[in-house]
Amino acid sequence: MDILVMGAGVGGLAVARVLLAAGHRVRVYERAAEWRTGGAALMIFSNGAAVLHDLGVSLDDVGGRVDRIDAMTAGGRLRVSMDIAHAAAHHGFETRAVSRRDLMELLADGVPGDLVRYGKACQDVTQDHDRVTATFADGSTATGDLLIGADGHHSAVRHRLWGDAGVRPATFGTWQGLSPIDIELTRTHRHLMITGREGACGLIPAGKGMLQWWFDVPWSPGDRRPAAPLAELRRRFGHWASPVPEVLAAATEADLTFFGHHWRKVGPVWGKGRVTLLGDAAHIMPPTLGQGANQTLEDVWVLGRELARDGDPAVRLRAYEKARYPHISLVSRMAKRNPANWRIPPLLGRLIPETSQTAMLACYSNRLTARSR
Repeated sequence: MDILVMGAGVGGLAVARVLLAAGHRVRVYERAAEWRTGGAALMIFSNGAAVLHDLGVSLDDVGGRVDRIDAMTAGGRLRVSMDIAHAAAHHGFETRAVSRRDLMELLADGVPGDLVRYGKACQDVTQDHDRVTATFADGSTATGDLLIGADGHHSAVRHRLWGDAGVRPATFGTWQGLSPIDIELTRTHRHLMITGREGACGLIPAGKGMLQWWFDVPWSPGDRRPAAPLAELRRRFGHWASPVPEVLAAATEADLTFFGHHWRKVGPVWGKGRVTLLGDAAHIMPPTLGQGANQTLEDVWVLGRELARDGDPAVRLRAYEKARYPHISLVSRMAKRNPANWRIPPLLGRLIPETSQTAMLACYSNRLTARSR
């Protein structure tokens, strides 16, 4: 088939790899004027790593391995501990913190250099019984057998299908950075999640002396950004237990980026006819479970399997959405509850099994559950 993909992020490049390997003709359209590799690190859990393995993408030489996630109080007491190495042993794939740049470069490696057309902002999508056409802001068009909207949070394809109803701001926003911070934690395989009255902080070793760090603060779209955000973070979190003050002391304003959290209820049907959605375009949610990129890769894996089957392509797209719905709706509902910001009392936290993440990853995943059948 001749398949159009809107968006050249993680989802767009990953689905292009799957479809090209299956023998389809693929054209990817990206609204940005050029290749974008910005952003901090992504947590690739066992489910996402399994999909990347199937795509021929190895993470062995990038990022940092995560063996344990410890949730702490602002004063340094342990709330909950999760044995991520157990999940890796059980499912067969490590969890790693990988920079978005590295992941994008790995996904782009081996695909045609002219695969992506840049500066192509999709404005409209129309279709008949056997063809679908995208119209771009420059007046040009592209026509194919199927169209996949992998164009992110502000998806033009989703807007054309369903409008913007349902995308709602959550109650937190994140200041984050990926930078060389020389503290003991950076040299470990331990991810810290720290919560207190002021908000939440995550510290994740990302390999080669890099630390992925983030601070969640209460947020609404009408809030004004602080003129000196790092100074505000130091004021808000600087009294927390080590290593939070050391991280804030080593960070710079140039390291900081901000994004507000949004959420959209996931329905059992995402597309219409020969059009479907993938990744954030289909299921935007807060990053509190670290599953955003992983669920996008899960979409890619299921979509590839469905399009490999015989039958009406539009029917296969609805089968993809139906197969993904139970898993992604669970992840989305849990992410909306902001678990990264839960202040679980240490006494209660001791009742949570350290290996609970192993079972949860299976609940989140089409790929891992299919493997065990």
